[in-house]
Amino acid sequence: MTSKRSAALSVEDDEEEEDAAAAGYYDDEDDLKAFSDAELGCEDGVLGFSNSLNGEVKPRILLMGLRRSGKSSIQKVVFHKMSPNETLFLESTNKICREDVSSVSFVSFQIWDFPGQIDFFDPTFDYEMIFRGTGALIFVIDSQALSRLHLTVTRAYKVNPEINFEVFIHKVDGLSDDHKIEKQRDIHKRANDDLADAGLERIHLSFYLTSIYDHSIFEAFSKVVQKLIPQLPTLENLLNIFISNSGIEKAFLFDVVSKIYIATDSSPVDMQTYELCCDMIDVVIDISCIYGVFFCLPSTSLTDSEAGLPYDKESMAIIHLNNTTVMYLKEVTKFLAMVCFVRKEGFERKGLIDYNFHCFKKAIQEVFDVRVKVQQNRKLLSQRRWSKLTVTNGVLSNPR
Repeated sequence: MTSKRSAALSVEDDEEEEDAAAAGYYDDEDDLKAFSDAELGCEDGVLGFSNSLNGEVKPRILLMGLRRSGKSSIQKVVFHKMSPNETLFLESTNKICREDVSSVSFVSFQIWDFPGQIDFFDPTFDYEMIFRGTGALIFVIDSQALSRLHLTVTRAYKVNPEINFEVFIHKVDGLSDDHKIEKQRDIHKRANDDLADAGLERIHLSFYLTSIYDHSIFEAFSKVVQKLIPQLPTLENLLNIFISNSGIEKAFLFDVVSKIYIATDSSPVDMQTYELCCDMIDVVIDISCIYGVFFCLPSTSLTDSEAGLPYDKESMAIIHLNNTTVMYLKEVTKFLAMVCFVRKEGFERKGLIDYNFHCFKKAIQEVFDVRVKVQQNRKLLSQRRWSKLTVTNGVLSNPR
């Protein structure tokens, strides 16, 4: 027993320095503690994280709302490229559906789709485990669901005050513009009044008018995902530098698979401009599927790892609009593309734009190399802790 105890303590001493080195990549002790707490969650299943040794804790985005509010349709249209008309044949969700989108997309998070009939505030349901690791909560709403929204937000805030609360006022495609604005104003006022009556004015709700029949759902999801990207200020700064030195009017950094823009420059985003970018990405992917690579992602599933992306380092497109504006798409990474808007006379300096883009692409790579290094060291730290736990339970706790 003495020799085993000495060996175990020796292992701990040898690993302390490596643990300290890995922990050095965390911004503060809270980040380290949050990662540690996440590891102690449930086993792979409905709750918890899938793999405690994978080195990366993916933020969760929860889709909640009443039955038939359109939650599953939103997920299928945005992340599975399903046609909006096909969503009419989707069956009602009767269990919690969890999907990891990081394997087919640049953005790294999990989508949890909750059935409207589930009472997750039932005493037998561990709602604290759900909200504790959540980055954003999207409540898909109509004017009849405000009481459920208030209950969900208040409970979630008590468990995790850091959650971003997003409200999708969905299925507004059949309404006039004036009616949309009036509906949003009414829901906004009633929801915030309910929070004020409960003494929770500090809770911030973001509201979006959405529909799967136009690009509003993609723009809304873009705003949600951007809040979960820690490198967002750096990306925006790089885009500002790029457009100011290249004579470009507007630039977006797109996730090609989902058509979510993860960053743009500081100038305001025009809905029509965003729609043109989405259409351009569709054109590039569709033409590449026909004339480019041999394998293409199926329209109904983006999770097949054997399917090749119809998009690579040679992908590039130029579209001349009829208003003397040129759209220019360039590959950044295998999941990212930049889409720029530049005047026709400015595009005559394409060589300058390409050189600046090369510098921008190199800077982007350096930014995310840091992220990869952090993830690798988190994996190292996780493995060391798992090793310590194994030694403690297997040697010190069983003196035989």
